[in-house]
This record gives sequence, C-alpha cells and structure tokens, in this order.
Amino acid sequence: MISPSLSARRALPRPSFVRRLSRVTVTSVITWFAGGCFALLAIAVLGSVAITSFATNWRAGWWPAAFTSRWYGQAWNSTGISQSLIVTFEVSVAVVLIALAAGVPAGYVLARKKFPGKSAFMLVMLLPIILPTMTYAVQLAAMMYRFGLGGSLPAVILVNLVPALPLVILITVPFVEQISPEVENAAKVFGASSLRLFTRVLLPLLAPGVVAAGILCLMRVLGQFELTFFVSNASTQTLVVTIFGALSDPGGVPAQLVAAMTMFYMVIALIGLVITFRFSNPADALSRRAR
Repeated sequence: MISPSLSARRALPRPSFVRRLSRVTVTSVITWFAGGCFALLAIAVLGSVAITSFATNWRAGWWPAAFTSRWYGQAWNSTGISQSLIVTFEVSVAVVLIALAAGVPAGYVLARKKFPGKSAFMLVMLLPIILPTMTYAVQLAAMMYRFGLGGSLPAVILVNLVPALPLVILITVPFVEQISPEVENAAKVFGASSLRLFTRVLLPLLAPGVVAAGILCLMRVLGQFELTFFVSNASTQTLVVTIFGALSDPGGVPAQLVAAMTMFYMVIALIGLVITFRFSNPADALSRRAR
C-alpha cells in the first residue's frame, strides 16, 4: 500500500522550467538558433555601417582610430543628399497613395468577380514582381523619354508604379476573400450605397491588408534602383540612386562618407516602419480576427 506522503509527492506538479524543457523539440531549437544567427548577423552588419560612418580612419585592427561626425555634414552639404531625401519622400508618398487608391478597388473586383481568363490576368500581373527589374527597365525608360517625360518627377513616379500597383492588388485579393459576402448584403439591405459600403464597411475590415500593402509598397519604392536610375536626372534621383552615384564616383569617395549616406537611408526606412506600426499592426489585426 502506498503511503499518503509518497502519493502526495507524486501528485506535486513539476516546476515550470521542467514543463517548458519537456516541450522543447528539435524543430524549435533549429528555428531559434537560425533566428538568433540571423539577428546577430543583421545587428553586426548595421553596427559596422554605423561605426564606419563615425570613423576618422581605421587601424589594422577591428576598431577605428577615432570618431567624428563630420561625414554627416559633408554628406548633407556636398553629395546632394538633401535634395534626394525630398525626392524620395515625394515619390514614396505619391506611389503608395496612387497604388492604394487604384489597387484596393481593383483587388476587390478581382476577388469578387469571376470572368474568363482571370487566372491568366493574375499571372500577367505577377510578371513585374517576379521578373528581374532590368528586363523591362530599359524599355520603360525609352518610352518615358519618347513621351518627353525623361528626367522628370512624374516619370520616376510612373515607372515605380509598374511593380507597386500589382503588388497592392495581389495583397488585397486574399484579404477581400476572407470577408463574407453576407456582410455586404446586410449593408445593402439597410440602404448603404456602393460608396458608403466600401468606405464604411469594407475599408475598415480591409485595414490590415491595406496597411500591409502600403508597407511593402513603401519598401519597394525605397529600394527600387534600376527603374529610377534610368529615368531620373541629378534633380529627380532618389536616395538609393544618389548612394550608387557616390559609390561609382571615379574620384573615389571615402567609405565613411558612403556609410553616412547609407545611415540616412536606413533611418528613413526605420522611421517609416515605426510610424506605420504605431497606428496599425497587420499581424495583431489578423490574430484578433482569427479569434
């Protein structure tokens, strides 16, 4: 017969650390290890760029001899980066707003309507996204110059819309498909017009998709080099084209100056992400909807 003290000891719950340890699997270990390696690599790369942007010169070792902030002043005053920042802001805002204004309604129509050749049409829309940009950048630039738009700000906006608009449409379609048509029918029964239905009912439900599409569209524009390079001039080039021009300068630009210019680029991208996720987080919205 088992004594009461022994049965009581057996009934005691295991410590939380032991329970967590028992749930550890090989897959979770590999996932956390890979994620940790990636995070360390990203921090190391970004940290090396930041250190280089403040370095005066390098010894033979791993650390610069001294630090200075003069590279940022030189980058702002002598490389045209201030003008490039203004152009980057104008192009990014214009492309994101136009792509969302045209892509969200187009995605809704493609999600709700069935017509012959719909699959082929979706496949064609994928081409500007999956094809290497160089395959159509030269042709687009030639067309812009043929129409007299080469070197202008509208040309930079138009060529960046070519991959951005299909991206917004393809992201919007699955979000629309998750919304039951019964919601729209109920709104119509209560007398909602098409415009009121879209702005008051569908758009709030599509907010996570709209935010996700806007974020990806913004990142696409900020990193778009080939399309902008072929149609821009010295006054309409974005920040990434300006950095490339500094790297390709035959006179030889100091690495510290290029690193300072790159820090401007990284700060802009991070500010855009922080502002976007401050007001809406697509992952949180989707998790709440799933619950």
